[in-house]
Amino acid sequence: MNQVTKKLIDEFSPMWTNKQIWEFEQANENIRFDVVYIQPGNYDAKSWKSKLAFTDSEIRNVTVQTFDNLIDGNELWIADKGQEKIESQHVPYLMAVMADIMIEEEICLNFRIEENCLVVSIDSKADVIDCKEFFEEFYHLATGFNYDVDTGIPDDDTEAEMYLTRLQEEFDNRMKWRLGDKYMPGNNDPDTVNSK
Repeated sequence: MNQVTKKLIDEFSPMWTNKQIWEFEQANENIRFDVVYIQPGNYDAKSWKSKLAFTDSEIRNVTVQTFDNLIDGNELWIADKGQEKIESQHVPYLMAVMADIMIEEEICLNFRIEENCLVVSIDSKADVIDCKEFFEEFYHLATGFNYDVDTGIPDDDTEAEMYLTRLQEEFDNRMKWRLGDKYMPGNNDPDTVNSK
């Protein structure tokens, strides 16, 4: 993983869960940001007036709708609305939201603070190990658990296995009830199930 990104993740670790993102968005109902796409090394104050600037934007929507700009090698610069700088309390929120957008595509990101803005880019040099390291930092987006939170899983290995098996069975039963034959139990995919 890019060392600047790792340092920023370490600074704000542990990364936020989806629950924390949701709670933050409820408390800050209309949170908006100014964003601009810039070729690496080409930032100046006039960038915020360019045709690749999106002021007063909802971060998730603008990122998804303008994703091709990131793929084309541009950096996404994010600032608080009308400020041309980012408040530090918004950085962990934005990092978690950006990682959440990329999880399905398994695209690793680079993060850095420059000119008082959060700068996001695709990590085009990332290999499989880099991607694993990056998404492990954000694993609790999916689980909702932070490192320092007691998950309720017993410490004893045998008890933990029984507990997790019971949880999986309860989940499988609920999903079978809702989805019927469409549901694949456990972590199976159609190929695994059909080969049995």
